[in-house]
Amino acid sequence: MMTAAARTIILYFLIMIGLRIMGKRQIGELEPGELVLTMMISDLATVPMQDFGIPLLAGIIPILILLSLSMLLSQLSLHNLRFRALLCGTPSVLVRNGILQQEAMRKNRFTLDELLEELREQGYADIGDVKYAVLENSGQLSILPWASTQPPSAAQMGVEVEDDVVLPVILVNDGRILSKNLADCGKDRSWLQAVLEGEGFSSPKEIFLMSLDERGRITCIRKEMTS
Repeated sequence: MMTAAARTIILYFLIMIGLRIMGKRQIGELEPGELVLTMMISDLATVPMQDFGIPLLAGIIPILILLSLSMLLSQLSLHNLRFRALLCGTPSVLVRNGILQQEAMRKNRFTLDELLEELREQGYADIGDVKYAVLENSGQLSILPWASTQPPSAAQMGVEVEDDVVLPVILVNDGRILSKNLADCGKDRSWLQAVLEGEGFSSPKEIFLMSLDERGRITCIRKEMTS
Protein backbone atom coordinates (compact mmCIF):
# COMPACT_ATOMS: atom_id res chain seq x y z
CA MET A 1 0.00 0.00 0.00
CA MET A 2 2.79 2.43 0.92
CA THR A 3 4.57 1.62 -2.34
CA ALA A 4 1.44 2.38 -4.38
CA ALA A 5 0.92 5.66 -2.54
CA ALA A 6 4.55 6.72 -3.01
CA ARG A 7 4.54 5.89 -6.74
CA THR A 8 1.27 7.75 -7.23
CA ILE A 9 2.49 10.84 -5.37
CA ILE A 10 5.76 10.97 -7.32
CA LEU A 11 4.03 10.66 -10.68
CA TYR A 12 1.34 13.16 -9.67
CA PHE A 13 3.84 15.89 -8.80
CA LEU A 14 5.94 15.10 -11.87
CA ILE A 15 2.91 15.58 -14.14
CA MET A 16 1.87 18.75 -12.29
CA ILE A 17 5.34 20.23 -12.81
CA GLY A 18 5.19 19.28 -16.48
CA LEU A 19 1.80 20.91 -16.98
CA ARG A 20 3.07 24.05 -15.25
CA ILE A 21 5.97 24.14 -17.70
CA MET A 22 3.47 23.96 -20.57
CA GLY A 23 1.78 27.13 -19.28
CA LYS A 24 -1.63 28.15 -18.01
CA ARG A 25 -4.12 26.95 -20.56
CA GLN A 26 -7.46 25.24 -20.47
CA ILE A 27 -7.84 21.94 -22.29
CA GLY A 28 -9.89 23.59 -25.04
CA GLU A 29 -7.11 26.12 -25.65
CA LEU A 30 -4.26 23.62 -26.09
CA GLU A 31 -2.40 23.45 -29.37
CA PRO A 32 -2.60 20.03 -31.10
CA GLY A 33 0.92 19.10 -29.98
CA GLU A 34 0.19 20.09 -26.39
CA LEU A 35 -3.03 18.07 -26.34
CA VAL A 36 -1.22 14.98 -27.67
CA LEU A 37 1.50 15.47 -25.05
CA THR A 38 -1.06 15.71 -22.25
CA MET A 39 -2.82 12.52 -23.36
CA MET A 40 0.45 10.57 -23.71
CA ILE A 41 1.70 11.67 -20.30
CA SER A 42 -1.55 10.61 -18.63
CA ASP A 43 -1.32 7.15 -20.25
CA LEU A 44 2.33 6.73 -19.31
CA ALA A 45 1.61 7.65 -15.70
CA THR A 46 -1.23 5.17 -15.20
CA VAL A 47 0.83 2.11 -16.15
CA PRO A 48 3.40 2.20 -13.28
CA MET A 49 0.64 3.25 -10.88
CA GLN A 50 -1.36 0.10 -11.55
CA ASP A 51 1.35 -2.48 -12.26
CA PHE A 52 3.94 -2.77 -9.48
CA GLY A 53 5.97 -5.14 -11.63
CA ILE A 54 6.94 -2.22 -13.86
CA PRO A 55 9.79 -0.08 -12.46
CA LEU A 56 8.81 3.48 -11.59
CA LEU A 57 11.57 4.77 -13.87
CA ALA A 58 9.76 3.13 -16.79
CA GLY A 59 7.10 5.79 -16.37
CA ILE A 60 9.26 8.70 -15.23
CA ILE A 61 11.86 8.56 -18.02
CA PRO A 62 9.38 8.64 -20.95
CA ILE A 63 7.49 11.50 -19.25
CA LEU A 64 10.71 13.50 -18.84
CA ILE A 65 11.63 12.80 -22.47
CA LEU A 66 8.24 14.03 -23.66
CA LEU A 67 8.47 17.18 -21.53
CA SER A 68 11.98 17.88 -22.83
CA LEU A 69 10.81 17.33 -26.40
CA SER A 70 7.88 19.71 -25.82
CA MET A 71 10.20 22.42 -24.50
CA LEU A 72 12.57 21.93 -27.44
CA LEU A 73 9.75 22.18 -29.98
CA SER A 74 8.40 25.28 -28.22
CA GLN A 75 11.79 26.97 -28.48
CA LEU A 76 12.09 26.04 -32.16
CA SER A 77 8.61 27.39 -32.89
CA LEU A 78 9.52 30.69 -31.23
CA HIS A 79 12.44 31.24 -33.60
CA ASN A 80 11.18 29.67 -36.83
CA LEU A 81 7.87 30.80 -38.35
CA ARG A 82 7.70 27.94 -40.84
CA PHE A 83 8.28 25.35 -38.17
CA ARG A 84 5.65 27.04 -36.00
CA ALA A 85 3.11 26.85 -38.82
CA LEU A 86 3.97 23.18 -39.40
CA LEU A 87 3.74 22.29 -35.73
CA CYS A 88 0.78 24.42 -34.63
CA GLY A 89 -1.00 25.15 -37.89
CA THR A 90 -2.34 28.55 -38.97
CA PRO A 91 -5.67 30.26 -38.28
CA SER A 92 -8.35 29.83 -40.96
CA VAL A 93 -10.80 32.55 -41.99
CA LEU A 94 -14.27 30.99 -42.23
CA VAL A 95 -16.15 34.26 -42.84
CA ARG A 96 -14.54 37.10 -44.77
CA ASN A 97 -16.39 40.39 -45.28
CA GLY A 98 -19.62 38.64 -44.36
CA ILE A 99 -19.14 35.88 -46.97
CA LEU A 100 -18.78 32.23 -46.01
CA GLN A 101 -15.48 30.69 -47.07
CA GLN A 102 -16.78 27.26 -47.96
CA GLU A 103 -13.42 25.88 -49.05
CA ALA A 104 -11.86 26.81 -45.70
CA MET A 105 -14.79 25.22 -43.88
CA ARG A 106 -14.38 21.98 -45.83
CA LYS A 107 -10.62 21.97 -45.25
CA ASN A 108 -11.15 22.26 -41.48
CA ARG A 109 -14.19 19.94 -41.49
CA PHE A 110 -16.20 22.72 -39.88
CA THR A 111 -19.90 22.34 -40.62
CA LEU A 112 -22.41 25.12 -41.13
CA ASP A 113 -24.32 23.99 -38.06
CA GLU A 114 -21.19 24.29 -35.92
CA LEU A 115 -20.51 27.77 -37.28
CA LEU A 116 -24.05 28.96 -36.58
CA GLU A 117 -23.90 27.49 -33.08
CA GLU A 118 -20.65 29.35 -32.37
CA LEU A 119 -22.16 32.58 -33.67
CA ARG A 120 -25.24 32.22 -31.47
CA GLU A 121 -23.10 31.50 -28.41
CA GLN A 122 -21.31 34.80 -28.97
CA GLY A 123 -24.53 36.74 -29.51
CA TYR A 124 -24.83 36.81 -33.31
CA ALA A 125 -27.93 35.29 -34.90
CA ASP A 126 -27.11 36.24 -38.50
CA ILE A 127 -23.95 35.59 -40.49
CA GLY A 128 -24.49 39.00 -42.08
CA ASP A 129 -23.66 40.65 -38.75
CA VAL A 130 -20.16 39.17 -38.84
CA LYS A 131 -17.32 40.66 -40.90
CA TYR A 132 -14.70 38.06 -39.99
CA ALA A 133 -14.86 34.69 -38.26
CA VAL A 134 -11.46 33.12 -37.67
CA LEU A 135 -10.91 29.55 -36.55
CA GLU A 136 -7.87 29.72 -34.27
CA ASN A 137 -5.27 26.98 -33.82
CA SER A 138 -6.80 26.11 -30.45
CA GLY A 139 -10.17 25.39 -32.10
CA GLN A 140 -11.77 28.55 -30.73
CA LEU A 141 -13.74 30.75 -33.11
CA SER A 142 -12.87 34.45 -32.98
CA ILE A 143 -15.62 36.71 -34.31
CA LEU A 144 -15.13 40.29 -35.49
CA PRO A 145 -18.45 42.01 -36.24
CA TRP A 146 -19.10 44.89 -38.61
CA ALA A 147 -18.58 48.29 -37.02
CA SER A 148 -22.27 49.07 -37.53
CA THR A 149 -23.32 46.09 -35.38
CA GLN A 150 -20.96 46.84 -32.50
CA PRO A 151 -22.22 48.80 -29.49
CA PRO A 152 -20.80 52.34 -29.60
CA SER A 153 -17.89 53.10 -27.29
CA ALA A 154 -17.55 56.20 -25.15
CA ALA A 155 -14.89 57.55 -27.52
CA GLN A 156 -17.17 57.12 -30.54
CA MET A 157 -19.96 58.96 -28.72
CA GLY A 158 -17.62 61.75 -27.75
CA VAL A 159 -18.15 61.15 -24.04
CA GLU A 160 -15.25 61.62 -21.65
CA VAL A 161 -15.19 58.98 -18.96
CA GLU A 162 -12.81 58.51 -16.08
CA ASP A 163 -10.71 55.39 -16.21
CA ASP A 164 -11.82 53.76 -12.97
CA VAL A 165 -10.43 50.30 -13.61
CA VAL A 166 -8.00 49.44 -10.82
CA LEU A 167 -6.20 46.23 -9.94
CA PRO A 168 -6.50 45.23 -6.27
CA VAL A 169 -3.63 43.36 -4.63
CA ILE A 170 -4.51 40.72 -2.03
CA LEU A 171 -2.65 41.26 1.23
CA VAL A 172 -4.45 38.76 3.47
CA ASN A 173 -5.93 35.52 2.16
CA ASP A 174 -7.99 33.46 4.60
CA GLY A 175 -6.06 34.69 7.64
CA ARG A 176 -2.63 34.42 5.99
CA ILE A 177 -0.49 37.46 5.23
CA LEU A 178 0.96 37.47 1.71
CA SER A 179 4.32 39.03 2.49
CA LYS A 180 5.42 39.35 -1.14
CA ASN A 181 2.29 41.27 -2.12
CA LEU A 182 2.69 43.45 0.95
CA ALA A 183 6.27 44.30 -0.02
CA ASP A 184 5.28 44.93 -3.65
CA CYS A 185 2.84 47.58 -2.40
CA GLY A 186 5.60 49.23 -0.38
CA LYS A 187 3.96 48.30 2.92
CA ASP A 188 5.11 46.34 5.95
CA ARG A 189 3.50 44.35 8.73
CA SER A 190 3.44 47.36 11.06
CA TRP A 191 1.33 49.25 8.53
CA LEU A 192 -0.90 46.21 8.09
CA GLN A 193 -1.45 45.83 11.84
CA ALA A 194 -2.28 49.53 12.17
CA VAL A 195 -4.84 49.29 9.37
CA LEU A 196 -6.41 46.20 10.92
CA GLU A 197 -6.73 47.87 14.30
CA GLY A 198 -8.31 50.87 12.61
CA GLU A 199 -10.87 48.55 11.01
CA GLY A 200 -11.62 46.90 14.35
CA PHE A 201 -9.57 43.72 13.94
CA SER A 202 -6.93 42.51 16.36
CA SER A 203 -5.26 39.90 14.15
CA PRO A 204 -4.98 38.97 10.44
CA LYS A 205 -6.44 35.57 11.39
CA GLU A 206 -9.82 37.33 11.68
CA ILE A 207 -9.64 38.42 8.02
CA PHE A 208 -10.94 36.31 5.15
CA LEU A 209 -9.84 38.79 2.47
CA MET A 210 -7.94 42.07 2.58
CA SER A 211 -6.90 43.90 -0.56
CA LEU A 212 -5.33 47.22 -1.51
CA ASP A 213 -5.91 48.81 -4.91
CA GLU A 214 -3.88 51.34 -6.86
CA ARG A 215 -5.84 54.24 -5.40
CA GLY A 216 -5.13 53.20 -1.84
CA ARG A 217 -8.62 51.83 -1.22
CA ILE A 218 -8.66 49.01 1.30
CA THR A 219 -11.20 46.21 1.33
CA CYS A 220 -11.57 43.99 4.41
CA ILE A 221 -13.89 41.01 4.72
CA ARG A 222 -14.23 39.31 8.09
CA LYS A 223 -13.77 35.56 8.25
CA GLU A 224 -16.86 33.61 9.24
CA MET A 225 -16.08 31.46 12.24
CA THR A 226 -17.06 27.82 11.85
CA SER A 227 -18.74 26.08 14.75
